[in-house]
Amino acid sequence: MESHPAALNVTLEPNEAHRLASLCGQFDDNLRLIEQRLKVEIRSRGNFFAIYGEAEPAQHAADVIYNLYQHTAHSNHVSPEEVHLHLRQYERRKPMDQSANTIPAPSDIENFSVIRTKKGNIKPRGLNQQRYVRAMQTHDINFGIGPAGTGKTYLAVACAVEALLRDEVERILLVRPAVEAGERLGFLPGDLAQKVDPYLRPLYDALHEMLGFETVAKLQERNVIEIAPLAYMRGRTLSGAYIILDESQNTTREQMKMFLTRIGFGSTAVITGDMSQIDLPRGVNSGLVHACSVLESVEDISFTHFESRDVVRHPIVQSIVDAYDAHEKES
Repeated sequence: MESHPAALNVTLEPNEAHRLASLCGQFDDNLRLIEQRLKVEIRSRGNFFAIYGEAEPAQHAADVIYNLYQHTAHSNHVSPEEVHLHLRQYERRKPMDQSANTIPAPSDIENFSVIRTKKGNIKPRGLNQQRYVRAMQTHDINFGIGPAGTGKTYLAVACAVEALLRDEVERILLVRPAVEAGERLGFLPGDLAQKVDPYLRPLYDALHEMLGFETVAKLQERNVIEIAPLAYMRGRTLSGAYIILDESQNTTREQMKMFLTRIGFGSTAVITGDMSQIDLPRGVNSGLVHACSVLESVEDISFTHFESRDVVRHPIVQSIVDAYDAHEKES
């Protein structure tokens, strides 16, 4: 890579070898990723970094390095995924921060919330996930809306598990509508719960990761954890529960209203969905879209809107989401 005569210099304090190693990654892979994405060259010696490149991307790289180093105070490992998310956060801020020429002070960085589960702690990635977690911790009804891969359901399950372990709720209820990408459930064996069961696998996987297989099985036997189709909610009043409605874009208006009016005292509800993946029959309006227009001004209900930039999977997923969005706008 061609070097530029001037360099932007960054000195990280405190000078702690283990934190610097975590920041740089194995074989400096994290620095190489920043170089590749921003078209800059980074040279480091100890806690001193010299960044060569055009002024704006060099400042961008300096900001990312600085904030990743702050992250090492809370974590012993900085993964390529973390680097990707920090790069995305600054790309989101870029249009309104173009005049900035200084590295943000530590006071400008939001403190990381930690969700504690039986199998370990879970740290939200990026500012939008932070805001989402804080909303779930402070509101009774929460909407998490955005594309796949942004952590909507996973973080909701994590918050539910934490609330259960703290005895803040008596049970966890995970719900999904029985509509899935054009599949005909009637041809599957078993009753409705058994037909929907394969589609609930992401919820099971998250629970098993956070609590372990045996604990989840025991809690299900005692009905402390219940996973059910949305159709089973009619006529129930759910008090003292943490309720998650996943894939809510596939609810009808009537189903969404029915679900929201089931919530009783001492309960927290999280409604997640992706408006770009509505699988309802033609002419049937999505309950999630309708609820957003009806309830967004209601106090004590939180709405967190995720974008493709918040995707925490492989970076190519964000590009795929953007490509589909652009195609749909053109058609």
